[in-house]
Amino acid sequence: MQHPNYDARYRNLMIFFAGLTSSVAFWDVVLPLLGLRSLARRTRPARYRRIAANFRVMAVRMGGVMIKVGQFLSARLDVMPAEITEELAKLQDEVPAEDFVAIRELAESELGARLETVFEMFEHVPMAAASLGQVHRARLPLGAMDNGDLRDVVVKIQRPLVKQLIDVDFLALRRFGGWLQLYKPIRDRVNVLALIQELADVVHREIDYVAEATNADAFRANFSDRKRVCVPRVVWSRTTERVLTLEDVYAIKITDYDAIEAAGISRISVAETLFDTYLKQIFEDHFFHADPHPGNLFVNPQPREGAEDRTSWQLTFVDFGMVGSVPAELQRGLREMLVGIGTRDAAKVVEAYQTLGVLLPNADVELLGQAEARMFDRFWGMSISELRQIRHAEMHQFARQFRELLLAMPFQIPHNLLLLGRALAILSGMCAGLDPDFNVWRQLAPYARKLMVGEQQSEWEGWLDQAGELVKELIALPGQTSKILTRLARGDLQFTMPQVSRQINHLETAVNRLFGGLMCAVFLLAGVFLYRSGEPLPAYVLWGASGTALLWTAFLARGHSP
Repeated sequence: MQHPNYDARYRNLMIFFAGLTSSVAFWDVVLPLLGLRSLARRTRPARYRRIAANFRVMAVRMGGVMIKVGQFLSARLDVMPAEITEELAKLQDEVPAEDFVAIRELAESELGARLETVFEMFEHVPMAAASLGQVHRARLPLGAMDNGDLRDVVVKIQRPLVKQLIDVDFLALRRFGGWLQLYKPIRDRVNVLALIQELADVVHREIDYVAEATNADAFRANFSDRKRVCVPRVVWSRTTERVLTLEDVYAIKITDYDAIEAAGISRISVAETLFDTYLKQIFEDHFFHADPHPGNLFVNPQPREGAEDRTSWQLTFVDFGMVGSVPAELQRGLREMLVGIGTRDAAKVVEAYQTLGVLLPNADVELLGQAEARMFDRFWGMSISELRQIRHAEMHQFARQFRELLLAMPFQIPHNLLLLGRALAILSGMCAGLDPDFNVWRQLAPYARKLMVGEQQSEWEGWLDQAGELVKELIALPGQTSKILTRLARGDLQFTMPQVSRQINHLETAVNRLFGGLMCAVFLLAGVFLYRSGEPLPAYVLWGASGTALLWTAFLARGHSP
């Protein structure tokens, strides 16, 4: 491998970024000062597309982390114009393969032995090559160490000197980000340096193959009880920070519809399983595969036990370098979002936005709620094929209005939420390809109801716990009041105002009635809860106690006469 010239790479990147900065400054700063603001505004969409197209060409030519930058920015719908995100979405992480001599040298250095010693067979031509690494098929020797019956594997090997290239690229990106932060409209809208740091964290996690192997093991454990899902086994004895060896589970690509049907597998079933699998990852495991593009998902036909069994298959996931987590606050917001969508509750959806922390305190939530309600009225319940029949102009106008509403509220979405949004966008496209009539609402509704029942159960239990504590305090109040009155009768407490006794009597009456009313409500609601839980007899007892408390409150809860 030819040693890269890092200085020349840095210089070329800075020349590109300097030209980009100059163009933005000329059109968006200088021309408005000269009274040509309308010209700048009118040409902005075309200029943004041209900028993104030039960046895409540069990224493919330079390789390294620049392709990751483009893919990362294509998902930042919260801070990037649509013209840029749409153009950058065309950027694919497919680059020419690395020279095998350099790949062999790195792999043997990491594994501490020649490839012929470690593997019985190793294909020199990679089956896939990306910006940070490439994948080769191989075979383990019979009875190799801790691998049991596992022999056919794939070996992911990092490109040589990729860490140094990443350091150079991020040095240039941080300098460019510093320039952009000097421009107030950009500085007010987005923290560019924070975005660059987010991307740096993502890329450094992707080149840690031990972390990726750990992710694969976690996914395998999460789906151990689902026979329909396959996650490759990790060969830890042949895995290092820069070499990853996994079970070869590559099969029919999930977008190869003809091959799926030829294997006797229902595309509708595949779409439903794929979507349900992501619901489990997000709402139960709180840990999800963040890069579900067609190259990372396969349909694997299984050996048939009988002639009548024509549908035995597994949905297979590979490549766990990009994953996302769902921390507690994000879990709560997503649960609210799913329940709101599943029940067509626009106010619940807006509450979810607030829980997720993507809206500023002064955001116009009423206007946002109206937009959500209009969306439900127009689109809720439609299948993807029905949505496709809506006139393009109508869809475009609605999306534009909604996008402008969000852009009018400056915010920056948390990275895990962005990863999730990107994953779900890709997922939606794949489900529609598998089943043109795929109805996301139908898939979401049962899950939303399940979560809503769980949420109500949790709220009931929490309410009863709080009510129990309150009851303990209220039970003590009449006794404490009685002690005060007894001391008054003995003359232990002296007051100079004659009306105090009457006021205390009124206070005792009020406290007793408050206590009786709360006890009535507690017994009544607890009875409802037990009745709904299938326990009618205890419910009837509690309802009787509720009636007794009501009578006591109405007729007996009076204080001592003065």
